[in-house]
Amino acid sequence: ISVLNTPLCVTSYLAAACQIANWASDGCPRVVCAANVHMLMEAHDSSAYRAILQRADMITPDGMPLVWMMRLKGARGQKRVYGPTLTLHVLELAAQKSIPVAFYGSEPATLTSLSARMLQRFPGLHVVYAYSPPFRPLNPFEDETVCAEIKSSGARILFVGLGCPRQEQWMDAHRQNLPLVMLGVGAAFDFHAGTKPQSPAWLQNL
Repeated sequence: ISVLNTPLCVTSYLAAACQIANWASDGCPRVVCAANVHMLMEAHDSSAYRAILQRADMITPDGMPLVWMMRLKGARGQKRVYGPTLTLHVLELAAQKSIPVAFYGSEPATLTSLSARMLQRFPGLHVVYAYSPPFRPLNPFEDETVCAEIKSSGARILFVGLGCPRQEQWMDAHRQNLPLVMLGVGAAFDFHAGTKPQSPAWLQNL
C-alpha cells in the first residue's frame, strides 16, 4: 500500500520474519526497511531517498501513523511491525534454522553486549560477524575490506543499525556487493544490548 509514494507491505511479524528467512537461503541481495513517520518525511523531502525506499524489497510499517494510513486504505487488519521487535523474531528463526547472522553499526561495546545477550536469549544462534564503523564515511579501501569480511563470514542476514536515513542509503549502495538479506533496524542494537531504554509497552500500544 502506497503512503506518500512509499510502498508499505501488508504483513505481520511472523510473515515478515519467515520471508526474510526464506530470502536468506536464495543467495540474492535483499533490502528490508522498517518505516516510521521520520523515514517517510525524509522520502517526501528527498527524491533520491524516496527512490532508495522504492527499490527496497520489503518495507514494514514501523510507526502507528503508517498503520492507521494503511488501514484507511484497505488493510483493515494491519498491525505495527516495529523494527526492534522484528529483529527478535528474525533472530529467533535464524537460531531455529541455523542461519548465520551479522551486525553492522552502533559502537563496539554495544555490539559486544548485543551479541552476548542474543546468544543467551536464542540458543543455537550463529553470530558470525559484528562491525562498528567509525563516525565518518569509510574510504574505498576500508569499504571494500569490510564487504569482503562480511561475505567471507558466511552471514546470510545482516542487521544494519545506522539510523535513518544513513542505514537505508548504506544498504542500497551495497546491495550489489553483498548477496544476502540486509535489514535496517535503527536503534534496535542499543535497545537489545541494554544501553538505551525503549518506550514502555503501554505507551507504544497507545
